[in-house]
Amino acid sequence: MRRIFRNDLWLTLTPTLVVIAAAFAVTMLFVKPAPPKHLTIAIAEDEGGSRFYARKYQEILKRNGIVLDIRQTTGSPASIKLLSDSHSGVDVAIVQSGVSAAEQAPGVVSLGSVAYVPLWIFYRGDPTDDLRDLKGRRIAVGGPESGTRALATKILAASGVDKPPTQLLPIEREAAAEQLKKGNIDVVFLVAPAESPSTRRLAATPGIRLFSFTRAEAYVRIFPSLAKLTLPRGVFDLAADIPDSDEVLLSPTANLLAQERLHPALAYLLLRAATEVHASAGLLDKSGEFPAPLETGFPTSAEARRYYQAGVPFLQRYLPFWAANLVDRLWVMLLPLIAIVVPLSRILPAAYRWRIRSRVFRWYARLKEIELQLEQDGGRENLTEMLRRLDETERAVNGIRTPLAYADNLYFFREHVDVVRRRIQRRLSGEPSAG
Repeated sequence: MRRIFRNDLWLTLTPTLVVIAAAFAVTMLFVKPAPPKHLTIAIAEDEGGSRFYARKYQEILKRNGIVLDIRQTTGSPASIKLLSDSHSGVDVAIVQSGVSAAEQAPGVVSLGSVAYVPLWIFYRGDPTDDLRDLKGRRIAVGGPESGTRALATKILAASGVDKPPTQLLPIEREAAAEQLKKGNIDVVFLVAPAESPSTRRLAATPGIRLFSFTRAEAYVRIFPSLAKLTLPRGVFDLAADIPDSDEVLLSPTANLLAQERLHPALAYLLLRAATEVHASAGLLDKSGEFPAPLETGFPTSAEARRYYQAGVPFLQRYLPFWAANLVDRLWVMLLPLIAIVVPLSRILPAAYRWRIRSRVFRWYARLKEIELQLEQDGGRENLTEMLRRLDETERAVNGIRTPLAYADNLYFFREHVDVVRRRIQRRLSGEPSAG
C-alpha cells in the first residue's frame, strides 16, 4: 500500500519538479558569476602618489580575500590604453584627470576622483605670476608618456609658451628636481600630493620659487578637469614660514578608473577601499571630500552613481564581502521559489487529493448509470441484474487502497450505494419508491 501511495505522490510531484527545474535553468542565465579573486591595477609611479594609494588598496582588498596586483606604467595615457584593452589583464587604474577622454578609451568608466594631485611649478629667477614670462626657459615637463607632460604641454600651449626658444625637456621628477637645484634647468613641472617630500624640499630650497597662478580662475574655466586650490602660508613649515605667502595652485585629480565589465561586487569593494583611504583630511582637502564623482572625462559607472547617492549596499554593510556577494547571487536564484514554488505549494496538495479521490469518484458514474436505469426499466429481471452490478461496484470500491486521511470518501460512497440498493430492494418487494 505504501508503494502505491508513493507512486501517487511522485506522479503528482514530477510535473512540479520539472517546472521548478525549468525555472531555475532560466534563472541561471541571469545569475551574476562570482567575482574573480584577482585584480590588476595600473599605476604611473611618477604621478601623484598613486603607488602609495595602490598599496593601501592592496591591503584592504586582501582583508576581503581579493589579491590586487600592481602593474607600473610610463604614465596615465599608457594606463588608460591598457585599461581599454580587454586582453591586457588590467582591471582598474589610477590616472590623472585631463590626459584622455572617453572617446579615446571605449569601455572605460570612472569610479570617481580620489584625491587632489596639484601641479607644482618651481622655477629660478625673478618672481612672476604669469606663465608667459617662462618663454625661452629650459623647462622639465616629465617623461614622454607621463601625465605630467600631457598637462604641462597643454597649459604651456594655452599660454603661448610651448614653442621655441622654449625648451621642453623630458626629465623625470627626481632627476628634474636635482637639475633645478644645480641650475642646469630653469623650471620644473611636477604633479604630486602636497605631502610629497620632494615638493617640500624644493619649496625650502633657497633660490627656488613656487609659481602662484593669479589667473587660476581662467585656467579652470578652460580646463574643467582642473581645480583651483590655495596652499596656505606656512603649511609646509610654520617655524620657517614655508611658503612665505598663500600660493594659488592648479590641481588635476587622481581618478579611479575601471573596465566597464568589472564585476559590480568588486566595484563596490574598491569604492569602499577608496573611502577608507581618501576620506580623511589632508593639506589641501577637507575630511570626507573624497572620493567624489567629479569630472574625469569618463562616464561614471552605475555602481559608483548608486554608491555616491545611497552609500554601501545593504548586504555589504552588515556582512563580510564574500557572504554579501553569496547572498546577493543566491537571492536571484530564490526567485523561482518565490514566484513558482509558493503557488505550487498550494496547488500540489489539491492535486494529490484529487488523484486519491478520483479512484473512488470515477465509480459514481456506474452508480449513476444504475440509478438512471432504475428509473427507466423497473422489471424484476433488470432489478436483480442491477443489484448484482451494485454488489460488484461495492466490492471493487472496497478493494481500493486509500490513505486514512482520505478514507471518508469510501464511507460516503458506501452510503450512496446503500441508498440505491434500498430503492432497488423496495422496488423488488413491491413497495413504492421513496425518490
